[in-house]
Parts: sequence; structure tokens; C-alpha cells
Amino acid sequence: MLEVRGLSKAFGSLQVVCDVATTVRGGECLGVMGPNGAGKSTFFDLLAGVTRADAGRVYVDGADVSALPPEARVKAGLARAFQVPKPFASLTVAEHLRLAADAGGGLQGHAALERAEEVMERTGLSCLSMTTGSSLRLLDRKRLELAKALATGPKVLLLDEISGGLTEPEVQALVEMIQGLKRPGLAILWIEHIAHALQATCDRILMLHLGTKVIEDRPDVVAADPLVRELYLGTASHA
Repeated sequence: MLEVRGLSKAFGSLQVVCDVATTVRGGECLGVMGPNGAGKSTFFDLLAGVTRADAGRVYVDGADVSALPPEARVKAGLARAFQVPKPFASLTVAEHLRLAADAGGGLQGHAALERAEEVMERTGLSCLSMTTGSSLRLLDRKRLELAKALATGPKVLLLDEISGGLTEPEVQALVEMIQGLKRPGLAILWIEHIAHALQATCDRILMLHLGTKVIEDRPDVVAADPLVRELYLGTASHA
């Protein structure tokens, strides 16, 4: 569903992302981890079209979206949920999702309403459908941020550290919701610092360090890798 070939980006003499490649099939969740400054956010910016790559290609369901701006990539099936949700204060949850289904998903009228209702059900927001953005607690703002991306009908869903600021029980609730989103027509990529959340959800984990892919493998393999433990966890393995 997503294919990335040789994605690279430098800002002046600083190489932020260097020749990163990966493939994510429908039904898979790929975790993206690494220490601060590893290039994770820039990698997502390149996928979403916010930042233009110096080299490399991005394909969504076989279509080359490398030259498309962000709004066109959304319509091609690539949506992103951000770490810091910024809902419209006066719009209700249902209005947010109808707007996303219309502007991002190309649906109108009853079709947009049906999409909004479906997404609210899947993300546990149905009981808050008439609540305005300014009245939502943090976990529900996070749910709404994810729901807005889902309302566009994505083929590829980018989750950008969406558990930031949540308590441990709230993180667990978010993990369970993301697990429930996995289906054949959707590829999920999730940047996250909370390692156990990725281990519980992801089929594979890709680790970046200084913009370069260090390893991409099953969560248990990545967690046991000596270099990962040294770079990310700060504890080299001496076993």
C-alpha cells in the first residue's frame, strides 16, 4: 500500500534523512522509532509532501505521489494525524469529521455524514458527536485527530507521536483503538517514543538514527538488537 524508495533530504550540509526505503502492505502497522534528532518527523514530512525530498520516490497503492502537494496526497489516500491536536473550537466532533470526509475524502451530503458516523463509531466518539472542540479532554482530542485522518478514507495512515501527553491507561486505550483499525485496505505507520505501545501494535519496527535506517524487523528482534538498545534505550547488551 505504501512503497518508499531511497528517500533523502538535507538542509544545507545537514543530512536529515538518508536513502530510506521501506514497504508497508495493507493490514500492516509499521512502527518508526529513534532518538531525538533521528529524522523521524522529517521522514513523515517527506511522505506527506510538507517537505520536498531531494531524492527518492513515494508510492501509494502503486501511484507515484512524489511530486504532489500535501492536499493532493490526502486525496490520493495518504492521511496524517499530528502529535498536537488543534480542533476548531466551535465545531462539533461530527462537523469536524463531515468536513474531513468532504475536503479530504471527496464525499458530500449523505455520504459524508455516513463516513463521519462510521468513523465516530470506530474511534469511540459517537457519544461526543455534538461536543465542540474546545470542550474535549486531551484523550478525546487525540481521538478526534485520528478520526479526522480516518474520515478522509486513507489507504496509508501516518500517526505522528499521537500518544504524547497521555497517561498510561490512556495510552493503552489508544493502542487498543489502533489495533482495531488494522485491516487489509489500510497501511499504518506510527512514530512513537513509547516502545511498549509499538511492540503491542506493530508488525515491524523501523529504527532511524541520524537519518539512516538502522534496522527494520519484528518488534522482538528490534528490541533485542544491541545497537538499538545502545542508541535508543541507552543500555548496550553484554549478554
